[in-house]
Amino acid sequence: MEDKLIMPLSMNLQFFAQDGPGGEKTEPATAKKLKDAREEGKVAKSKELNSAFELLSLFLIIKTLTAFFADGFIETFFDVYKKMPDVCRDSVSGFSGKQAQSLINYSLIQIIKIIWPVLLISMLVCFFTSLVQVKWKPTAKPMQPKLSKLNPAQGIKKIISKDSLFELLKSIIKIVLISWIAYSSIKDYANELFMLYEISLNAAIGLVGKIIIDTGIKISIFYIVLGLSDYVYNKHKFNEDMKMTKQEVKDEFKNTEGNPEIKGRQRQVMRQASQKRMMQAVPKADVVITNPTHLAVALSYNNEPGSAPIVVAKGEDYLAMKIREVAKENKVEIVENKPLARQLYLSVDVGQEIPPELYQAVAEILAEIYRKKMA
Repeated sequence: MEDKLIMPLSMNLQFFAQDGPGGEKTEPATAKKLKDAREEGKVAKSKELNSAFELLSLFLIIKTLTAFFADGFIETFFDVYKKMPDVCRDSVSGFSGKQAQSLINYSLIQIIKIIWPVLLISMLVCFFTSLVQVKWKPTAKPMQPKLSKLNPAQGIKKIISKDSLFELLKSIIKIVLISWIAYSSIKDYANELFMLYEISLNAAIGLVGKIIIDTGIKISIFYIVLGLSDYVYNKHKFNEDMKMTKQEVKDEFKNTEGNPEIKGRQRQVMRQASQKRMMQAVPKADVVITNPTHLAVALSYNNEPGSAPIVVAKGEDYLAMKIREVAKENKVEIVENKPLARQLYLSVDVGQEIPPELYQAVAEILAEIYRKKMA
């Protein structure tokens, strides 16, 4: 009976498989990956924030320069209206298309002269808002044509994705809240709106303008809060998307800094070559100064005026022993001087002249060696 109750348990080991090459993306993005992403135009920014500040600046400018705009538009209207009779009289057949185009062009130029502060300030606000978000580093790569952008499968994937659903939800919430703000703002002026037919045209235009501007500023403030939230979310999402697996970090390090094993072998080969050159220089040395067993420094002096003895080889422990062996085989004088050997080993590199403070000590040793050779 118990045997019948025992059922084979099948397990799909794919549930325990690693997420992508090298495992899950748990490592923060490296500076190189962030730099490459920046060059590709991939940055954390919020378009909502740009739109919010542009909208707020628009309504604040209109509110501040209401008199300027009103006077400008009224003056332009009367100016264009005065030109109409002259145009009609000059034309035998009435108002021709060429004359109409000329009048429209004139009107547009006058309107642009009036609204240029809005255009200029909006551009500056958009520029500085983007600059604060992503800093200054222009790149043309996002504008380069890519065949992958024409892939229908990728397009469908973008439409039906978590991000697109989030954007849809965000748009719905945004429309509902903006509608509620607009309704609440207009509702406060309900009694005054019902009296529009009893007031003058200028007063009616002023009231409607005031309602539009106040409502626009409230919507803009809400838009800024939404934009800041959107920026924080996009920044977090960008950092999560940029994360790397441990294997990706290792591969990037190998590609940028080189394989540590190969670099280690290269350093070993360089050390061996350097030691070989030193050993070849030891037979030409004039003296080897030792510690006596731990350190060995080989010096060479060419007796030329203005020159100083040069360290042609040095080493400690095993390398010091090899220097002494080569010196003995080639009958190079070996002198034991612990303080001098230590000073030479620590302060002078191979191929360099000894410092002036050691001239006297080395000169005495060389003089003694030369006396023995002359004897």
